[in-house]
Amino acid sequence: MANRHSLPLARSMKLLAGLLILGVTAALVQPGVAGDTKPQTKLQVPAVLDKTAPENVEDLKALEAHVKKLLDVVLPATVNLKVGQGQGSGVIVSEEGIVLTAGHVSGKAGQKCKVTMRDGKVLDGETLGAYRTIDSGMVKITTAGKYPFVSMGESGKLKTGEWVLATGHPGGWKPGRPPVVRLGRVLDQSSSLIRTDCTLVGGDSGGPLFDMQGRVVGIHSRISGAITANIHVPVDTYRETWTKLVAAEVWGGGIGGPLEGPPPPYLGIQTDESERPCKVAGIVEGSPAAKAGLKVNDVIVKFNQNQIDALDDLVRNMRSRKAGDVVALEIRRGDQTLTLRATLAKRDE
Repeated sequence: MANRHSLPLARSMKLLAGLLILGVTAALVQPGVAGDTKPQTKLQVPAVLDKTAPENVEDLKALEAHVKKLLDVVLPATVNLKVGQGQGSGVIVSEEGIVLTAGHVSGKAGQKCKVTMRDGKVLDGETLGAYRTIDSGMVKITTAGKYPFVSMGESGKLKTGEWVLATGHPGGWKPGRPPVVRLGRVLDQSSSLIRTDCTLVGGDSGGPLFDMQGRVVGIHSRISGAITANIHVPVDTYRETWTKLVAAEVWGGGIGGPLEGPPPPYLGIQTDESERPCKVAGIVEGSPAAKAGLKVNDVIVKFNQNQIDALDDLVRNMRSRKAGDVVALEIRRGDQTLTLRATLAKRDE
């Protein structure tokens, strides 16, 4: 269903993009305790946020100024996650390093992972619990320290048409590029999902959706080619299931698929689980993929003649193989179609 605000909003966003400049101001919101339901002090927000769309340059400047203030709060807590062969985004919601992400990004509990901060610093982490049906997941930073974090809002209070801000690391963390920011509106919401017109791409999965107070209200889950089909996990479900997630319980099924079965052998690529086609976003040095000659941005089309449309297809095919097997990977590299042979390795868990 088309959003009745989409045309004026699109024009406004084009103007806003031209106005928005680099740099951020002092912190706007003091981070609260993860899971705390006490409301934060209300901010002075510009009147433009109550309008259907910005109406003039003054409105755009006011919106720009407000977003710039929000960025100083939300960007330091937006992280990139690498779990096994997949990668995605997440957001830190406690000083000790609890990270909310999507269940299909965190996967099964107890996996070692890497958490990359905004400045490129790489930390150790471990996956905790996941509620597969709704696609919520959690990670804990295990490198000792105190970390920038943001408060959790109340997704149940979101209203259709409300402004929201999405951040993430599409395509993975990139040197010199902070988390990417997109502005949009809530199209609808329920206890099981939030739908917005924030533009998302592969690698955003697990990243945060913020309200205009700088509080996390959702986590990016299902990304579509249609701008109005992007789905986020409501943050209220994390609060409701907090104890189970922290205790590394994994339950439910559906969205992320089953977790049962032995892990597949090791190939050594990184990509986003929700992205179609299966595009390589990173390659582990010295891995079977690196030795076979795979490169970043290669698209894996076939695995031993079996069609590959997404990472799930690749993992499913790899489960039927074992370490030491030589497999044929048909890849698309620009205008070329190549066949590379990789010797699968034993996964070091």
